[in-house]
Amino acid sequence: MNNTTCVQIGDSIISDFLMSVYIVAFIFGLIFNVLTLGPIWHQVRKENVLGIFLLCLSVSDMLFIFTMPLWINYYRQDHHWKLGAEICSVAGFFYYSNMYISIFLLCCISVDRCLVVCYPLHFKARRTARYAWVQCLIVYVVVVVLHIMVLYHDNLTDAHDENGQNDRCYETFPMPRNVAIFNLVRVCLGFLLPLLVLVVSYWRVLATVGQSPGLTAQMKRKVRLLSFGVIGIFSFCFAPYHILLLIRSLVYFNSNNDLPEGDYCKFEDKVHFIFSFMLALSSLNCVVDPVLYVLVSNVIQDKLKQCCRRSGDAKPEGCTLTTYNRRKTNSNNLI
Repeated sequence: MNNTTCVQIGDSIISDFLMSVYIVAFIFGLIFNVLTLGPIWHQVRKENVLGIFLLCLSVSDMLFIFTMPLWINYYRQDHHWKLGAEICSVAGFFYYSNMYISIFLLCCISVDRCLVVCYPLHFKARRTARYAWVQCLIVYVVVVVLHIMVLYHDNLTDAHDENGQNDRCYETFPMPRNVAIFNLVRVCLGFLLPLLVLVVSYWRVLATVGQSPGLTAQMKRKVRLLSFGVIGIFSFCFAPYHILLLIRSLVYFNSNNDLPEGDYCKFEDKVHFIFSFMLALSSLNCVVDPVLYVLVSNVIQDKLKQCCRRSGDAKPEGCTLTTYNRRKTNSNNLI
């Protein structure tokens, strides 16, 4: 079965639209991550736990951003890869590794926020820079090793479809059975479980903050905005892709044939553009990650403002934080 008979992928404005999404993600993702890297590194040097999580998130985003021109070129060539199976697998490795590193680091940050807010006395002594680095290392190792194992057993055949006149990257139809099984595992462990962790963590945060008399109305509002923002961005970037991925896999297992005129191929042909668009949406996480977490911190906001005004600032501290801002760090731990 080849791609042209099961799913028709031809020259169309759809490819240009998808290319535009990746161009936007590439430009703004690069700008935002570069602009916020300095302030994040400043927090890391101060052994700020949130800063360490943000740095690891930014590194993953940057590695993915550097491979994004390959996907831009892919859609510019109307779904023709032209770079070989090995490069296709490498590009996919960084794409999906970044997706799940981002998801699990978001979970780490959410759990950290929950513990800080709900159990401040018990958790404060254990919340060290080493604690954050170990969590980030575990996330990186687990995700990278799993994807290396997938590539090794995949033998490059499922990622790159070169049957007939095809030259597709991660658009093989019909879906191989081992890929369908792996997709179900990805949805359960890579999306549904982290989503549950996010919802429970921020539900506890919101409940605790709402009952705390020691927090100002402004601080409570900020915590609520962060909580809803994380879940909203998580749902916007990752939920559509994983939901349709689950549906595609279930349709595959419930279809008795994969002939061109069969129900499975008809279904894949109808949802191909929607699925490609949802995958493109997931790439926007490299844009929203620095915006969502960096700009909610007063300390980092002040740092960015000082850096922007540096040319007109005659004070010797330049872009360093003032003593006043350092005193505010503890209250910002809730964020």
